[in-house]
Amino acid sequence: QVQLLESGGGLVQTGGSLRLSCAASGRTFMMRPLAWFRQPPGKEREFVSAISSIGDLTYYADSVKSRFAISRDNTENTKNIVYLQMNRLKPEDTAAYYCAACRADVRGSITSTDPDPADCDYWGQGTQVTVFS
Repeated sequence: QVQLLESGGGLVQTGGSLRLSCAASGRTFMMRPLAWFRQPPGKEREFVSAISSIGDLTYYADSVKSRFAISRDNTENTKNIVYLQMNRLKPEDTAAYYCAACRADVRGSITSTDPDPADCDYWGQGTQVTVFS
C-alpha cells in the first residue's frame, strides 16, 4: 500500500521547535525524493524543503534556511521516514504542512531546486503547525 502519513504538528510559541515526521510506506518511494510543502491560511501551497532518495542532497526555501533541517531514514526496506526539524519558529511559519513524494532526476533528487506541487505525485493528509507570539 502506498501511503504518506505525517505527524508531529502542534501549537508552539515563537522561538520554539517542532519535529515533523512523515512515514512513506511502499516501495515506490524508495527511489523518489521526499519533500515538505506548506500552505498558510488563505495562501497557495509552497515549497519548504526536499531530500534526495538516498539523503545525500537537501534543499530549502530561503525563508526556512538555517532554521529547518530535513533528514531521511531509509533503513526499512519498504518504509522511508522523512523528518523536518523546525527551530526558531516564527508566526509566519503557521501553516498546514504536507509531505510529498516527487518525481526524480537521474540522481534521485528533485527535478527543480524550487519545486512546484505539480512536481510531486503523492501527498500526505497534512499536519497543522501553529506558532503564536
